[in-house]
Amino acid sequence: MVTSPETAPKQADLNPADCTTCQKPAALCVCSLVKPQSCRLKVLVLQHPQEPDQDLGSAWLAVQCLEGARLRIGLSTPNLAKAYGEAVDPSKWGVLYLGSGPKGQAPRGATLFCTDKKAVPKSPEENQKILDSLEGVVVLDGTWSQAKALWWRNAWMLKLKRLMLAPPKPSLYKELRKEPRRECLSTIESIALMLEAMGERPETSAHLRSSFEDLLNRYRQLRRGRGRR
Repeated sequence: MVTSPETAPKQADLNPADCTTCQKPAALCVCSLVKPQSCRLKVLVLQHPQEPDQDLGSAWLAVQCLEGARLRIGLSTPNLAKAYGEAVDPSKWGVLYLGSGPKGQAPRGATLFCTDKKAVPKSPEENQKILDSLEGVVVLDGTWSQAKALWWRNAWMLKLKRLMLAPPKPSLYKELRKEPRRECLSTIESIALMLEAMGERPETSAHLRSSFEDLLNRYRQLRRGRGRR
């Protein structure tokens, strides 16, 4: 896993009770959940530097649980190679970005689909051809407005294939966080669903989801404990 050193949280900024590795409160430390899973697809998570949810944020956990995945914290980078940390072919990469949603019907039954630059979904045949050609995917991590800022501040993303998800189920967040749209998932859930659609090992996606569910259950227990005080 690669974290941008110039924007990574500084040790001095952490609460003394926080884990210095995953940077979550000790009661929510997810280090024990990290069990790296094999993954053919290259995954790069771009995190907004002001992403606020230290307790329930899932980007760090997702990256640690995927072999070869990388995390870059920052508002903008000059190109994909700089963001990823090595030379890559943008034509073989996609970016997962919902924005205001698709301008038209997604391929029937598809949970992951490609659109053109105007967010119009591709035909089922073209969609599958594009997905089969991808070597890597960029995933944006932050609030709705922060993801939009990352999209507009990194013009090189327009050179990538734009991808969207059509989740069959709502987020595991449930009562813990109200998502702005039903299609919105946590970063780790989005990656899990994307990997399934890309034909990765089902065990990989299952581990991502179970790890996130474990974090959410810990948070619920912690909140109940605070409520009894």
